[in-house]
Amino acid sequence: MERYRIVEGVGIYFVTFTVVEWLPVFIDETSCKIVTESLNFCTQNKNLRINAYVLMPNHFHAVVFDSDYEAERLKHTLDEFRKFTGRQLADHYGRNMPSFYEQIFKRNAGDDRQRRFWLPTQHPEGIIMEKFWQEKVNYIHWNPVRKGLVRNPEDWRFSSAAFWLSEETENDVMLSGLDW
Repeated sequence: MERYRIVEGVGIYFVTFTVVEWLPVFIDETSCKIVTESLNFCTQNKNLRINAYVLMPNHFHAVVFDSDYEAERLKHTLDEFRKFTGRQLADHYGRNMPSFYEQIFKRNAGDDRQRRFWLPTQHPEGIIMEKFWQEKVNYIHWNPVRKGLVRNPEDWRFSSAAFWLSEETENDVMLSGLDW
């Protein structure tokens, strides 16, 4: 049983979605756009709000919440997001990448599916204090720098860093602020 869960009474979460076997799959624009466009769909149609995010080569971090802070709806939305993007990304890699990707997705499938893209956990950590929120946002934005992918957080395209740190008005994902 997962230690971290989305629960009633906690409205904001730091989530992590990791690709099976830590495969570096977010290396082309198409795969990244599958995630960002799905996030935007969930924002427009499913009450998801994204405060901060980063899409790394083999995982995704975000600070998310439901527009009405409804825990059950947030959990359902994140589950649907993972299912949809997992299918889309596995299909994309099945068509466009070497066959070993497809073999890995199939090898990681459980009894309930033919293949698995994301590891089963969302690792949702509830955020109830501004200090903890700021730590998680900083962690998200500085992740590409810590991994040696860029020199400055705002240089990583698939992140909210440029939007929040440099007053950049464009972003691939619709972002929502938080008032503490």
